Amino acid sequence: MRLTQIRDFLAVVDAGTIRAAARKLGVSQPTITKSIRGLEADLHVQLLRRSVQGVALTPSGRAFYARARVAQSELRKAEEEASLPGGPSTGSVAFGVGPLGAVLILPEAVVRFRQQFPGARVRIIEGLANVLMPFVRDETLDFVLGLRGAKPLPGIAFRALFRSELVVAARKGHPLRNARSIAQLVDSDWLSTGTLGMPGGPLERVFMSAGLPTPRPVVQCQAFNAIVALLAKTDMLGFMQRRLLEQPFARDFLQAIPVAELMPSVTAGMYMRADTPLTRTASAMVKAIAVAARYLARPS
Repeated sequence: MRLTQIRDFLAVVDAGTIRAAARKLGVSQPTITKSIRGLEADLHVQLLRRSVQGVALTPSGRAFYARARVAQSELRKAEEEASLPGGPSTGSVAFGVGPLGAVLILPEAVVRFRQQFPGARVRIIEGLANVLMPFVRDETLDFVLGLRGAKPLPGIAFRALFRSELVVAARKGHPLRNARSIAQLVDSDWLSTGTLGMPGGPLERVFMSAGLPTPRPVVQCQAFNAIVALLAKTDMLGFMQRRLLEQPFARDFLQAIPVAELMPSVTAGMYMRADTPLTRTASAMVKAIAVAARYLARPS
């Protein structure tokens, strides 16, 4: 099995057709076809099913693709590490970030990082941790900065940074803005930000601890901008980190309903692969994020 065979296989899967992969790699279609057939012969399995519509992975192909993608990523990182000068200021880092980290941590962290690595390439993707975690596992992303939620995927570790208190958020002027108990909100329409089908979120915990039935969320949403817009322009209620609600983009439209019950808190941190060391460039970004998050570890 040769590295060019793995490269060709990944290119075909990503492109969807042998023709598109050949065009992307700048080689002929027969060359790609011969390479894939040689790889299948070496492994003694069929990796791809070919049709006039393109190619599809077999079960063996899916398993090999996941490992091959990680192997290719590791080789790319090894090459990048080896080529860095003695005083590294280049390289690249790719990571995901949730809304809390994007607003409160990212600006200072990126400034700190670029002081040390002015020539490094930085790629940032915004999204919730449970959505982006698979990209950490296959090493498309070096890590994800987000909230602890569902159990990490196999091979993924979580490093906690700080905790953030939740509040009940509603639009300015909401009819229930003066409610003082969660019992007064049980019949409201709720916006849930939890994972579909995943029990034990803030909504369930708050109402269950109060001995009340859990409201049925009318909308389940994991896009932060959509969450703010829905809360600001409807009578739905939802939980939001207090520190986010205090930011100008939220406090101009939303307010906290001051219920007497103790609200839960969430833990923010970083998800990263447990069995693969980060590159020097990615490690520097992780350190910059940890330094920028220190003040958040103190009570708000």
